Amino acid sequence: MVFTRRLSELADVSAAEKTATVRLTLALTAEERTRSRYRFETPKGRILILQLPRGTVLRDRDWLHSPTGEVLQILAKPEPLLRVTANTPLDLLRAAYHLGNRHVPLEVTSTYLHLSPDPVLKKMLEQLGVAVCEEVAPFHPEMGAYQHH
Repeated sequence: MVFTRRLSELADVSAAEKTATVRLTLALTAEERTRSRYRFETPKGRILILQLPRGTVLRDRDWLHSPTGEVLQILAKPEPLLRVTANTPLDLLRAAYHLGNRHVPLEVTSTYLHLSPDPVLKKMLEQLGVAVCEEVAPFHPEMGAYQHH
């Protein structure tokens, strides 16, 4: 099956129709959700091909549509991450600044940061005095200031 469009781009499809016709889901890591052209195999051996417009970044719970009418829901796949927390908002902001200075894909929330595991960055963060722990969770990095959500 080939999926070529994000369902939200199809103005004639209502939310009710979306939920009624979903038959497939595909769990992808954050990096995999940035691939606009890719071949995936489901755990059941089904081949799914993405042929999306260049630059498409998929988000958790996005819907894709095939020219033959199939609908696929994208899910954020849990992956190994570093979770950064701090005693004060300023300490967390300082950590985000230093990570951003290194152009690291980063999930930013008001209470924690998520980033892909990297021993050098982990050591730098610990030297900044923030807490860093390893966990497995869906990763939702910021898309950047010049990309649309």
